[in-house]
Amino acid sequence: MSDVSRANFGSKIGAILAAAGSAVGLGNIWRFPYQTGNDGGAAFILIYIVCILCFGIPVMIAEFTIGRHSRSNTARAYQILAPGTQWKWVGRWGVLTGFLILSYYAVVAGWTLEYFLQAAGNTFIGKTPEEFAASFTSFTDNLWRPVFWLILFMFATHFIIVKGVQQGIERSAKILMPILFVLLIIMAICSILLPGSGPGLEFLLKPDFSKVNSGVLLSAMGQTFYSLSLGMGCLCTYASYFQSDTNLTKTALNVASIDSLVAILAGLIIFPAAFSVGIQPDAGPSLVFITLPNVLTQAFAGLPWLTYILSTAFYLLLALAALTSTISMHEVVTVYLHEEFKMSRRKAAWLVTSMCSIIGILCALSMGVGKEYTIFGMNLFDVFDFLTAKLMLPLGGFFISIFTGWYLDKKILHDELNSGGHLPLFVYKAIVFILRVVAPIGIGFVFINELEIL
Repeated sequence: MSDVSRANFGSKIGAILAAAGSAVGLGNIWRFPYQTGNDGGAAFILIYIVCILCFGIPVMIAEFTIGRHSRSNTARAYQILAPGTQWKWVGRWGVLTGFLILSYYAVVAGWTLEYFLQAAGNTFIGKTPEEFAASFTSFTDNLWRPVFWLILFMFATHFIIVKGVQQGIERSAKILMPILFVLLIIMAICSILLPGSGPGLEFLLKPDFSKVNSGVLLSAMGQTFYSLSLGMGCLCTYASYFQSDTNLTKTALNVASIDSLVAILAGLIIFPAAFSVGIQPDAGPSLVFITLPNVLTQAFAGLPWLTYILSTAFYLLLALAALTSTISMHEVVTVYLHEEFKMSRRKAAWLVTSMCSIIGILCALSMGVGKEYTIFGMNLFDVFDFLTAKLMLPLGGFFISIFTGWYLDKKILHDELNSGGHLPLFVYKAIVFILRVVAPIGIGFVFINELEIL
């Protein structure tokens, strides 16, 4: 039996903003721009949007259905919907995935606080590209600074989680998401108005399909699952707090739209500014922490006060985006411990914060003083990233699709999708077909591609 007395989000807009906050994170503002830069710009974005429509939204609807109908944490949800079967492991897999991602994700989230402090301290002015690279290396090699910021970020997340669903998660989403959007729009406008930004806008908005190949297609599909936080239990958990009249299809469309808009706005910040100073857009993962400070310094060289304001605002923006995601991952594990092991919410939250901080510290140190200790040639941080992003997330999404498309009672799916509004029959059939056939095949190709078997 599901627990119908569980807390709910107090409003539909709160539910949408919380779910969007779960999806919006470093994947949008850090990973999406460098993926776009590496894979041809506008053509990649168009393919990404198609993947959102064909794969992302149906799988999101599946997670929403499982969570809302079960009214339970993501682990127990499968036991309720498929009692006495092995499907329970899909939910537990999601909890474990969220826990592991939070542990190393918080390391990068902590970096955003360090760079916010550097920007606020006006340390970017006058640095050369080589000095920006050396500064980043010096920071990650430091014994204490990455650990300090990691723990501070985990405690900020913890503080919101212990406040509960409405007073913590929903209230923070209603504050953080509007601030995030305002900062994005202001920074995008400033970047677009730069002299020489035209080629950057063209790169971002004018597709060149000659650069499209199977690798770009698979990269766009992989970014879809990473960006929307699919397969890690976040959306399933949040859906368990949805009210009974929440329209799952419209909510999924709204969340996907907000998530995609944030990613495109991030591109409008980075690419016009990068092209205006002659820096290529394919800088890779170092784009945000090494290349971008250099871009901001050069682009607004004649206006140091504007460099100061925009660089400070950008890293504040990055920290806020990271926080909305760490909140959702923390909640997945916290509510699991709270409900399955009968812990108080506060005790469960402290356990998650403590364990993730310990693992996060080890991941942070593995990039500095412990870099000589490797597993299969990777440091601990890279091991966690590889394990979750390239193995656990694709497998989680695959089994969610199979479960909803083939096992789940279609009356449950139909009733959930029609709650809060009538869904046309052809749309319902299309969603079922995608979950049964299209999504598993697509995820399978992503999985193979990520393992570099193709």
